[in-house]
Amino acid sequence: LLGAGLKPGDRVGLIAESDGDFARAFFACQYACLVPAPMPLPAAFGGKDGYIAHLRRMTESAQATAAFGPAMLENWLGEAAEGLGLKLCGTLQSLDDVKPVTGDLPKQNPESLSYLQFSSGSTRFPLGVAVTQRAFMANAHYTGLYGLRIADGDRGISWLPFYHDMGLVGFLLTPMACQMSVDIIPTREFARRPFIWLHLITRNNATLSFSPSFGYELCARRAESLSTTGLDLSRWRGAGIGGDMIRPNVLARFAERFASCGFDAKAFLPSYGMAEATLALTFSPLEQGMQYDTIDNTVLESEHRAAPADEKSARSRSFVLCGHILPDHELEVRGENERPLHDRRIGRIFVRGPSLMTGYFGAPEETARAMSHDGWLDTGDLGYLVDGQIVITGRAKDLINVNGRNIWPQDLEWTAEAEATGLRSGDVAVFSVEGEIDEEIIALVECGKREQGERDALAIEIANIYRARHGVAAKVVLVPRHSLPQTSSGKLSRSRARALYLAGAFTGETARALSE
Repeated sequence: LLGAGLKPGDRVGLIAESDGDFARAFFACQYACLVPAPMPLPAAFGGKDGYIAHLRRMTESAQATAAFGPAMLENWLGEAAEGLGLKLCGTLQSLDDVKPVTGDLPKQNPESLSYLQFSSGSTRFPLGVAVTQRAFMANAHYTGLYGLRIADGDRGISWLPFYHDMGLVGFLLTPMACQMSVDIIPTREFARRPFIWLHLITRNNATLSFSPSFGYELCARRAESLSTTGLDLSRWRGAGIGGDMIRPNVLARFAERFASCGFDAKAFLPSYGMAEATLALTFSPLEQGMQYDTIDNTVLESEHRAAPADEKSARSRSFVLCGHILPDHELEVRGENERPLHDRRIGRIFVRGPSLMTGYFGAPEETARAMSHDGWLDTGDLGYLVDGQIVITGRAKDLINVNGRNIWPQDLEWTAEAEATGLRSGDVAVFSVEGEIDEEIIALVECGKREQGERDALAIEIANIYRARHGVAAKVVLVPRHSLPQTSSGKLSRSRARALYLAGAFTGETARALSE
């Protein structure tokens, strides 16, 4: 890379295929004092044109000097970089005939950038999280020593993509720093054959592996039709869960399905973190498993307070406790005046500590909006504290306010998916738009039914569920299968769903508003 004319500090875009070339290129950049910027694979972008446009925006945001990817995407990468003046663009094999530099390699500075991590939610205007060498090593230290307590004999398994912080930091960089072996499954292989994850855990006696909720759910569903004979999950001591809102019922089903294979529900390890903090901020105590806090939903919505549910509660819901903040880091839940709140009061979550980013690369205004002069990061998440453990209730920007009630969209999504005929996890996206008098609730529902009568019946059923269970009117819009947008890490993107709806992307589908 240096022999080809790149200079220390240059940014290098790397399409993050789960293969040896990506790992070699990433660590080559570290040795050369270059700054790699992992970029996603096409799966989450719904087509060639959208993917190429996104690669181009990322390359521009990183002000990259070079970009590399696998041979199967070389032409697309070339189209994305056209006219950007890159010194190098293609596969790593294009460096085969380059004469290496001689002499000593540049010396790393702990305060220099290690890499840029694009935040998965920022697809229109990608923001590169600037992670220094010192910040990464701090997160690896506290995660390995306190969060996971990595020791001799531990082994990791991961199918998480390298362009997401949990895949890159959690299962490539941190295992390297802690000298823990890890087996990598390409994400697309997991999507095709989820049991390959569990079989590899069994074969290699893995002890640590993380997944968002949908990974556990996919395996639990497959266990209904596939044999679990031969699976041994008894050594899996850290079944991490993070990256999205934790669905307690999903994890309970997984634990029930695989108890006969030696899986211990106490292995569940809820956590909380984000790319802006390198990766991890909190971990539940090991061997605690999932601890729930069941609260009165009416009080939550009307008073912004997490009051424990009792026999008088008309509606309740359970949240998962996500653990204590890592040592030498700080966490506060703040109210509208930005003063810390007492336990069980809902507010915005702020964090500070040695793992935090220096800012968003090349975006000082965005950095100033997120970080204070004294180092506190506004995470954009809402939550509350219980005995020092953080509970995440949702994203501030997603909160719906109707008639003075604060409604969490995931409450509506999960209710429909659990109770409506034929729906699965991930089939519903709920958000609000400005109405004539108040906010109007929109529910986009993926539906494969073709008969108009069946479609109408499903829309009516969901609207009735919302009225009966939550006391709200919602406009139910049926959309085609696989049309709800996701972030590059596979999470539902409500902001993009809302933008598509407002742009008229779903006007040809069945819409039914039952507001009388």
